[in-house]
Amino acid sequence: MTKTLTRLFKGNQSRQGLWIVPLLITIVLSIALIIQTDQFLNRENLFNLVAQAMPLVITAVGQLFVILVGGLDLSVGSLISFTTAILALDAPGYITIPAVFLLAALLGLTNGIVITRLNVHPIIATLAMQYIVLGAARILRPVSGGTIPDVVISSVSGSFLGIPMPIFWGICVALVAWKLLYGSRFGLHLFAIGGGIASGVEDATRNFGVADKRNVILAYVACSCFAALAGVFLAGRIVSGDPNVGLLFELDAITAVAIGGTQLSGGVGSLQGTIIGALVLALLSNGMNLVNVSPFIQTAIKGGILLLVVGFQTRKKMGL
Repeated sequence: MTKTLTRLFKGNQSRQGLWIVPLLITIVLSIALIIQTDQFLNRENLFNLVAQAMPLVITAVGQLFVILVGGLDLSVGSLISFTTAILALDAPGYITIPAVFLLAALLGLTNGIVITRLNVHPIIATLAMQYIVLGAARILRPVSGGTIPDVVISSVSGSFLGIPMPIFWGICVALVAWKLLYGSRFGLHLFAIGGGIASGVEDATRNFGVADKRNVILAYVACSCFAALAGVFLAGRIVSGDPNVGLLFELDAITAVAIGGTQLSGGVGSLQGTIIGALVLALLSNGMNLVNVSPFIQTAIKGGILLLVVGFQTRKKMGL
């Protein structure tokens, strides 16, 4: 029992990361909110909490794929906004929904190629893509509005088999991500590539016959597709297109992944830790809203949390 607990609290020695700590933080936060506020356990508040957390959960899961290979994707927030803008074009859902994921895959492919083939740093490459996509979203939808397909709206509201749709979305996303990360060679290769990069031996997996550049490109494609999925969820929830709805989602997603015990240098992390990290941020936001904390102060607190969790991560060199 003691050895098991020791292993859990030394998650940086395994590829799963230190995810047990954010789990304990989630429990403590929940207990504190139950004690401090009467509204927290209200059914309506709990439903809103899950619905508010789900886009961040989906985006953070996608971000996990690129962080595992030592990268970052700062374009996901703009892609979320772009997705809502496309879905609000007053076109049939059978056209706009596939178009959203096709464009997301192309954007992820572009990010991956620029990073792996042109050797552009992930922050610079995806920051440039962030501005490009944000500009496209604002051209397409300068202000909030438009008509979202009914199928998107109905997929977010209501329930399926007695399960509220936001929870159903979370289950499906977790299962798909779990299969990709832990039930396929692709996931095994991502951990191996990131481990090599974190150790300063970037061509380690290539020496063993792993197509490292191809897998990194696929990681960025997966990240963009998850961001598009988060955009679909948000479009159904706000029932309109909004060029600013994805603002700061990229930083929240990175913070959630880091809180979940994933090393930003690559190679160490877990799906469960990422989901828990997103829930920690959702609980913080919900609690601060219940006690009327200013949104500006909330943003500053999130920035401080990101700085804190990254500062405590072990790195052999400066950088990610």
